[in-house]
Amino acid sequence: MILPRLSKSALAASIGALVLFSSVGCGKKSAKNPGDGAAPGARAQPVEVVAIEKRDLVETLQLVGSLAPNETAQIRAEIAGQVREVLFDEGQPVKKGQILLRIDDSELRAQLAQAEARFELATQNLRRTEDLITQQFISQADADQTRSDYNAAKAELQLLRVRLDKMEIKAPFDGIAGARTVSPGDYVTASVTATPITTIDDLSRLKIEFQVPERYSLRVRHGTHFHVRARTPDGEDSANGEVYFASVIIDRATRSVQVKGYVDDAPVWFRPGMFVNVELELATRKGVLAVPEGAVLVTAGAGSQIVVVRERDGDKLADFVPVGLGMRTRGLVEITPLKEGVTAGMSVVASGVGALILYQDGKLDPRPLRKEFSIGGDAQ
Repeated sequence: MILPRLSKSALAASIGALVLFSSVGCGKKSAKNPGDGAAPGARAQPVEVVAIEKRDLVETLQLVGSLAPNETAQIRAEIAGQVREVLFDEGQPVKKGQILLRIDDSELRAQLAQAEARFELATQNLRRTEDLITQQFISQADADQTRSDYNAAKAELQLLRVRLDKMEIKAPFDGIAGARTVSPGDYVTASVTATPITTIDDLSRLKIEFQVPERYSLRVRHGTHFHVRARTPDGEDSANGEVYFASVIIDRATRSVQVKGYVDDAPVWFRPGMFVNVELELATRKGVLAVPEGAVLVTAGAGSQIVVVRERDGDKLADFVPVGLGMRTRGLVEITPLKEGVTAGMSVVASGVGALILYQDGKLDPRPLRKEFSIGGDAQ
């Protein structure tokens, strides 16, 4: 019995009926005319057919993940002080090196002036000492002390310049500024536990993070392709991507591995933190014969079969062909015919009109498979 795509329980019941009807039909016929097909003048059975395709089948794994920015940084002060100026707008683009905020540096500038004066004196003392030591008017110990004073003054000056530079907080990369948590006059601390001043997100490229069950972990590696889908105000948007990181550690709590990838040409509505569906490509079978899953019959005695439509003397006849089954994906199944003469392009029975009784060499009236039962999408 050939039916449209059904649930597993309905399909099992239909297959049982097919075996019974086919066995009874063939038995009666064999008793009358062993080896003959349909009785002369028998009415052709209407069936719906599809062509056997030679195509690439991709084994996929359906997962869920979250989008993330290419880079994200929480901006904190490295030196405590009072905020003097806030120089960025929330939600607006910023450039790498752009000054976001200035902290009051008047005390540091005073210390810098002192350090510059000490360094200038140390430089002059070193110059005089070098002249005296060439004339042997000074001991080596005194000369070494002068050089030490010069190096200490130089280091102190460099340290204060670095600290003064850190009083201007700058953007670490191009991105979008987040909400700010300070205003001019606020006091910021240098603690790592302090509230960030703002966040900078690089949205030039999106990443995705998801978990892969441990049974598939060895099949995911750098360069593995995936497809991302998400609901947006414009409907459903999608994009392709590629894995750049697959952890070698399996999480004991979830029994899965962490995987990250880059999303290519992300639609405008994709945002960091968004929930998305991920279709991960695990393997590809090149140039195999494929038919819809509904075209495969599974019987206890004959195993897996397809019903190929063959032409003889102007009639379309049913030919039950045993097949081996391979990869299944997107409603399609890979087949390996165990009988010669089955090639791509040949018609195979995929559905019928009402209850069908099919038997070997039975007459058929092939019709295109109805659109509502066709397999959508491209498995390539």
